[in-house]
Formats: sequence, C-alpha cells, structure tokens
Amino acid sequence: MNYPWHVGAASLLASFLLALGLAQSVRAESSKITPAKQASCDRSQFRVILDVGHSAEVPGALSARGVGEYTFNLSLAQTIEKKMLEAGFSKTTLLITPGKAIAGLVSRVNYAAHTPADLFLAIHHDAVPDSFLQKWIYEGKNHNYCDRFKGHSIFVSHDNDEYKTSLQFARLLGLRLKSQGLQYTPHYVERFMGRRQRQLVDAEAGVYRFDNLVVLRSTNKPAVLLEAGSIINRDEELLMADPAHQATIASAVTNAVESYCSAQGSRKPEQRIARRPQQAEMHPPLLFPIFGPAPR
Repeated sequence: MNYPWHVGAASLLASFLLALGLAQSVRAESSKITPAKQASCDRSQFRVILDVGHSAEVPGALSARGVGEYTFNLSLAQTIEKKMLEAGFSKTTLLITPGKAIAGLVSRVNYAAHTPADLFLAIHHDAVPDSFLQKWIYEGKNHNYCDRFKGHSIFVSHDNDEYKTSLQFARLLGLRLKSQGLQYTPHYVERFMGRRQRQLVDAEAGVYRFDNLVVLRSTNKPAVLLEAGSIINRDEELLMADPAHQATIASAVTNAVESYCSAQGSRKPEQRIARRPQQAEMHPPLLFPIFGPAPR
C-alpha cells in the first residue's frame, strides 16, 4: 500500500527521533555503570619457585651428545629466573637440590611444601623409552639418540589439591609457547609409551596428567612441570642449548605467570604453606634444607 510522501517522511522523522532518544537514554544509563573491578598482579609479592630438575650428582637423562639433562635444566631455569626478575617478579626463587636421587627429591618437595609460594614450576628436558634409542658416534664416542620425537610437554597432577589452578597455569603456559610458534609432542598418548603413557587433558595447550609424580602431587600449591624439549633428538638438543631459544621459552613462561598472577592474585600467607597432615608425616621438615643459589 502506498502513502502520500509527506506521511512517509513524517513517519520516518518520528522513527529517527525515537531511535535518537533511545540511544541517548542507553548512553546515560551506561555512564552510571561502574566498570567491573579487574584483577591485578602485584609482581613484587607474587612468589614463584623455579625447580631445577635433577642434580649435578644425578643429572637425569643423557642428551644425544652425552650431556646430562641437569645442565640443560639449570641453564634454562637461570634464563627464566633472569627474565622473571627483570619483569618485576622479585620474589622468584631458583631451587637447586644437590645430592642423590631420593635425598634430592625429598629435599625439594620438603622445601616446596614449607616455603611460602604462589606457584611451583619444575624445569626438565625430555628423553624417550630405551626401546627407541639408536646408536651413533659423536666426537669419537658412542652415544644414543632418537630423532623420531620432538617438542615440549606440560604436566599436572590430579592428586594435587590445587589441580584446577595448576591446570589453569599449565594451559596459559602451553598457549604462550604455542603463540611463539613452539609445538608440543603428542606421543605421550600412544600405547607404545607403556608406563609413560599419559592422559592428554588439554589438546590445544599440550597439557598431560602425571598424577603420581611426587613434585607435582606433594608440593601443596599450584604445581606444573615443563619438559622444554627432547634432548635425545639431535637437532632439538642443539636448539635447547641455544640462548635465543631459551629466551623465547623464558618470555613465554614470564607472560604466562603474569596472566596467571593477574587472574589469581597472590595467595594469603597461610595458603602458601598449607599442608595436609599425611604429607607432613611423609616429608618432615629438614633442619638444614638442601638448596641454594645457582652458580653464575
């Protein structure tokens, strides 16, 4: 049906004025709304324990060129520590536990369980089951290698009371590493891994469950373990020793910590050292905790 032009124009003008009035009303109401309070990160109060996996006495896995895993762990952890301190996380602690395997493990778990902290991050480098190893000669010596697998992986324990927050940080870390162009290794889900097979709980970020790993289960605070890469892979071993690559990982860790800190904030002092009774019996306090600053 057709209307005279002046009737249509009047109707259009009325509609325009009505819309204008509604828009002004919405803006007026919006101006009264107080923005939601955003969580903030107090970097100077946020405490992170960087656990250097293994020790000089028990260096962990050997790389394709015969270098102990501990050497890679220490170098990367020191790079992360430096980056964290530069970013204002002044209460970052580098945890080094010399000694034999069991003594060192008890010592690091004991220290982590009794030291105020908001986050525990263990630094390691990966290898493969012995059945995948091949032989080669490097600088006149026989060594083992496996170039089949490469990439990082991240682990959390469902048995940790802080599993949900551990998983939150693990996901942030995985996504930060991904944004740097790094890929996680997917082979932990395969049956050929045997007892090392793990459940993948975040396929986007590369986070696996490792429930019975003591350093993740018994630290009584959000705890994550990063396998930064496979040092039994000949090419990736060289990459893991590259300072530029270590800096890339350190940046990803620092950014993930900042995001996690902004979301969670610092824990209360009593939360940072909360312990379950049975764990207090399993890991009694050491009179002289075995840890110390990293050699420079």
